[in-house]
Amino acid sequence: QFTTRVVSCRAAELRPEGGGEPVHGFQVVLEDTILFPEGGGQPDDRGLIGDVPVLRVTRRGTEAVHFVPAALEPGAEVLLSLDWERRFDHMQQHSGQHLISAVAEQMFGFKTTSWELGRQRSVIELDTPVVTAEQVQALEESVNEKIRDRVPVTVRELAADDPEVETVRSRGLPDDHAGPVRVVDIEGIDSNLCCGTHVSNLSDLQVIKLLGVEKGKKNKTNLVFLVGNRVLKSIEQSHSTEKALTSLLKNGPGEHVEAVKRLQSSVKLLQKNNLNLLRDIAVLIARDFKSKPAPKQLFVLHRKEGDSEFMNIIANEIGTEETLLFLTVGDEKEAGLFLLAGPVEAVENLGPRVAELLGGKGAGKRGRFQGKAAKMSRRGEVQALLQEFISHQNPGA
Repeated sequence: QFTTRVVSCRAAELRPEGGGEPVHGFQVVLEDTILFPEGGGQPDDRGLIGDVPVLRVTRRGTEAVHFVPAALEPGAEVLLSLDWERRFDHMQQHSGQHLISAVAEQMFGFKTTSWELGRQRSVIELDTPVVTAEQVQALEESVNEKIRDRVPVTVRELAADDPEVETVRSRGLPDDHAGPVRVVDIEGIDSNLCCGTHVSNLSDLQVIKLLGVEKGKKNKTNLVFLVGNRVLKSIEQSHSTEKALTSLLKNGPGEHVEAVKRLQSSVKLLQKNNLNLLRDIAVLIARDFKSKPAPKQLFVLHRKEGDSEFMNIIANEIGTEETLLFLTVGDEKEAGLFLLAGPVEAVENLGPRVAELLGGKGAGKRGRFQGKAAKMSRRGEVQALLQEFISHQNPGA
């Protein structure tokens, strides 16, 4: 916590990170702050000004701008409270990134070109097209060894024109930077220009887990990692999943993969058999219709289980020169598929109207119009439309 004063407060809008409607609120500048504004690859802090939540902190020149949902009085003395759990997580991930980047460069010459502190995992972009599994393992062993060595992490400030700045690892300063530059030192391992928040000793990182690499931008490789409490949470989540799978599959963790492979094979065989049965049913339905002495001019069928092929087999078997077919599969009241088949001119005329009634979209050619439907409950309205069309075409029917 930290006591400070409100310098300014002005109305503003905040666009949520996940998208959506902007939030109306206020941008507040304080005399000083303990909340970190986003920058340098690190997200911003959260906290409270009095009892008003801080939803975002950004940097504007040398000022930290706090977005809050309620107005604050300029000149008022306020108590600023920091969300420590979020801050400490960011400290662990950011110091972990410094350590991984430094050791990766020392061991293999892989320079870091950018990084991202994500909500669940973090990524370092390395300036190399390939990182082998053996290099990942060696890197992980080395950084964890340095954590166990309890190496101190210190922060110092240098004048921007100090010659020592040129010897410090850096990806450059922001264009609007003013004042001294901040250097984060991991004793004997790394010196780096950085504005972010860090631990004071590598032992505070607890442990680093490298999750592997992913293909990055051209000739770059993304190294995915977790630090500290995120490793513990990941293990807890994996253990919960393992327990659930053990209960479902009725075998030990070492047999889960083989059990799932067997299930997948069984499902594929069942799906194949099911498709064959559906095809047979489609043929039988069509033959039953054709065997009747005086086939109707309109054939309507709905089946919960089925697909486009099922409907098209029926249409092919019946033939559509004289009969208008309206076939649907899926949920009786919600979403599904439909097929309208029959004389070309009739289908071209009725197809778009059928799709509109069913709240869906479709397309057609050569006497077939099919698509997806969102309102299967309106099948009765479609049937009435088709019956009316046939009556107009053939008044004596």
